[in-house]
Amino acid sequence: MSFLTVQNLTATYGVSQALFGVDLTMAEGEVTALMGRNGMGKSTTVKAICQMIRSEGTLTLDGLNLHDLPSHKVARKGVGLVPEGRRCFADLTVRENLVAAARPGDWNMAKVAELFPRLGEREGQRAVSLSGGEQQMLAIGRALMTNPRLLILDEATEGLAPIIRQEIWAALRRLKQETSVAILLIDKSLKELAAVSDKAVILERGKTVWAGAMADLTPEISERFVGV
Repeated sequence: MSFLTVQNLTATYGVSQALFGVDLTMAEGEVTALMGRNGMGKSTTVKAICQMIRSEGTLTLDGLNLHDLPSHKVARKGVGLVPEGRRCFADLTVRENLVAAARPGDWNMAKVAELFPRLGEREGQRAVSLSGGEQQMLAIGRALMTNPRLLILDEATEGLAPIIRQEIWAALRRLKQETSVAILLIDKSLKELAAVSDKAVILERGKTVWAGAMADLTPEISERFVGV
């Protein structure tokens, strides 16, 4: 049985249908790139997995039906989300942001600071005073403090300086190598996705149109479904 199973997933925003049949499976410790052009349903799929919108179809985590749970209980079952736009608690310090999300497990302040030394150096600063890249590191650290089994990152490197992007990609490679956390990635950098992901799932118009090993994602497939 797959750790995460998404099958024939459909979802709507009011009367507008956004997903028309998303299929996606993940094993524990696996890194999957969720790909597609803008507006094809990637973030909506993430919201459906996290039960932030109503959806239908098969949606299970380690055999548990996520449709039966509200979003906060999905998080407690081991789904950690790094949302698009970071959404740190601006008036709280770095430490307070991290502690607010903490759940029992291996991840703690010291371990997050080891992964992102900048956060350890700035633990007493308010989140609003951090750079955009540091806020993104804080958002990732906050998700890790929930001790997730599935970590979802929605455009975690978008709009960041190249040096910060590389720090975040290096951290993701460490997570893959040193933990059993499954990681679902949405990002525009095909080169970086290819370097860290085991497989890819491509969406077009709210439906899975290709899925397979990242090594099997040819330039022709990428150009057809992902290229501008």
